[in-house]
Amino acid sequence: MQHIAIMNKSWGLTDKILTGQKTIESRWYKNRYAPWGKIKTGETVFFKNSGQPVALKAKVHKIIQIGNLTPVIVGNILNEYGARIGLSETDLPHYNELFKDKMYCLLIFLCDTQAIKPFQINKDGYGAMSSWISVTSVRELKKL
Repeated sequence: MQHIAIMNKSWGLTDKILTGQKTIESRWYKNRYAPWGKIKTGETVFFKNSGQPVALKAKVHKIIQIGNLTPVIVGNILNEYGARIGLSETDLPHYNELFKDKMYCLLIFLCDTQAIKPFQINKDGYGAMSSWISVTSVRELKKL
């Protein structure tokens, strides 16, 4: 399986992935959404900023799924993994507040990150607000 992670451009996280400042992609949910339970070690994640083409990829080195979050557990996750998620010390209070009511956290440890020749995708059928798409091959979504 291959995955496309669609990132909030204003957060600047794809640049941090490419430079190695961000080695963990985190997803925080009130309900379990993709890629919860779908992503596996060794698979490839392609990244794109919203409104832009896919521009980089990374391999999945490790996955941690955490359920039944509480505000204390959220704080502990951010304190332990925040720097590798791409957050600075000063960012932590903001993200702690943002995620305090989430019930699920997915930590995707990345390796072998590389820039790729950018390509556009067709998200038809996945919903305009999709932030994660899992497919057999990204070729299925490439715009010709």
